[in-house]
Amino acid sequence: MSKEGKMRFEDYVEKIQTLDIQGAENVAKAAMHAVLEVIEETKDWQISDIKRRLKNCSEILRKTRPTEPAMMNSLNYSLHFSDFPKQSQAEKHKLIEEIIKRINFVLKHFEESDEIIAEIGEKKIKKNSVVYTHCHSSTVMRIIKRAWDKGTRFEVFCTETKPHYQGRRTAIELSEHGIPVTYFIDSAARIAIKKADIMLIGADAITNEGKIINKIGSELFSFVASTYDVPVYACTNSWKFDPHSVFGYEVNIEEAEKADFWHDAPEKVMINRLMFERVDPKYLSGVISELGIYSPVVFSEEIKRKYDWFFKKA
Repeated sequence: MSKEGKMRFEDYVEKIQTLDIQGAENVAKAAMHAVLEVIEETKDWQISDIKRRLKNCSEILRKTRPTEPAMMNSLNYSLHFSDFPKQSQAEKHKLIEEIIKRINFVLKHFEESDEIIAEIGEKKIKKNSVVYTHCHSSTVMRIIKRAWDKGTRFEVFCTETKPHYQGRRTAIELSEHGIPVTYFIDSAARIAIKKADIMLIGADAITNEGKIINKIGSELFSFVASTYDVPVYACTNSWKFDPHSVFGYEVNIEEAEKADFWHDAPEKVMINRLMFERVDPKYLSGVISELGIYSPVVFSEEIKRKYDWFFKKA
């Protein structure tokens, strides 16, 4: 942190890496603000040095959270230098202006998309219904709050989400908004889902096959929901699509530290540390995004049609 209390590039990197900044959209936005700090830092440099520094910073940001396509796509869009005309040193300001313009577009995209997704999603919540959710998704929270603020009365069931208990954040946030909420331990999810009318979850990534990557437990609970005919919707921004999956690459699954699960575990005990898992599209009723509501497979095709630049790298 600078003496003035302003966050530097290194501060954003640290906060993303240590999970102080959570949620795919929040990580993407933080990355954009980090790039803005680099632009401010290098504005008096030679144009070749500016490009070199920005490319280096882009790689540093990518390595902080390799499972965050929203950040990757945002960096690809804002820093795809081959799209820019060749500037001379005298035209350096044009490069800087173009990058800032693109970053502002990214930030505006997320802001406007959030509103559109909330508007579409809130229509799925019916009067006197029970909404089940797992973990903490800012997108799901906006949908639920929008439905409540529009006068629909319902209640929410949520699960704790070990090992970091993001479900507590969900419960607190909803309670403070005046929404009735019941908190369940993860192993009681079947009881919560059996009584639910709809299941809403977020997504950290979307694959070409229509699978979503979300917090561990999401596929199990989606399967349980399917056995009770409870519709399951993944609520997400389309920029979480992972373009590498089109070419057959597997999405990396993030793992937690061993101590997060069992800090004094016996040395010979192996611990599965997966934090996320793939949700098979057969368990999903649809994906709610700023593009509308689509089946998972149709959704991935719609993304490829609309965003061909996803497949370019900065």
